Amino acid sequence: MQGSDIEIAGLAKALAHPARLRILRLLLATPGCIGGDIVDAVGLAQSTVSEHLRILKAAGLITGEISGPRICYALTPDALHPLTAFIGALTPPPGAACCVPQEKETP
Repeated sequence: MQGSDIEIAGLAKALAHPARLRILRLLLATPGCIGGDIVDAVGLAQSTVSEHLRILKAAGLITGEISGPRICYALTPDALHPLTAFIGALTPPPGAACCVPQEKETP
């Protein structure tokens, strides 16, 4: 497996939970969001949100900076580029398909 495949799989795995998608949308709307605000917005237990934040950080999708007694989270610019490039590459050019699925007739 190529190194880029491992990176893409890690990004996809990090995105594979609805709560993590909610967190990313929240951080897109409110950069520099404080951890407690994320817990309130997502509506899950602090420990659950902390685990989701840990997974997103480990995948490189977000950063967390300590600001006094709080941690401010933000999206990492360009973190999804490998995944979006891969998905874009999966779209075959028009007319390049070797076989086109036939629509099934409904009774």
